[in-house]
Amino acid sequence: MRRAAAIALVLAVLGASGVGAYQLASPRAQTAEHWRELAWPFPRDGWPAGRAFRCEGGACDGAELYVRAKRGFCNCESGVADDDEIDRVADIDLITPRFGATAPGEVVQMGEMHGRARQYDLATYAAASHVAIGVALSRRCDLLVVAVQGRGEAGVMQHAALVFLGTPEIKAWAMAALDGK
Repeated sequence: MRRAAAIALVLAVLGASGVGAYQLASPRAQTAEHWRELAWPFPRDGWPAGRAFRCEGGACDGAELYVRAKRGFCNCESGVADDDEIDRVADIDLITPRFGATAPGEVVQMGEMHGRARQYDLATYAAASHVAIGVALSRRCDLLVVAVQGRGEAGVMQHAALVFLGTPEIKAWAMAALDGK
């Protein structure tokens, strides 16, 4: 009888600690987001095509992310200085020319690159509501620009995008693209 009570107590403690660990786990651990690469969806312009991805699963499910390098395109001294610069360079206009910022931008960082991110509402031809996040990060005189769009909550999509951009594969690709390789 004592042995059964001890086993039951151990199982109860282990079960409670497992539930606690699950509840305290980071959102990334709980959501299982996966970014699948797509073909670059935009027509050619004055800049090289970048890479496009779609989020599958997790809180950013269905969001699309577009990232590319724009070499020699920013102020070498101040980098991305203000929200007007994000509006001009972040490729939100490739998604739709009808967009409006919903709030002031904020400072963001990816490794050694610093810049700004800003959230937008998109006026799309479909009736569904879309939001976007524009990110412009500078390194010396070069920019890495990111546009993320989807139907989810903007802050959640921005967080998922910044986590994805910080992965070793994307960071390595971004540095190579900024170096012209």
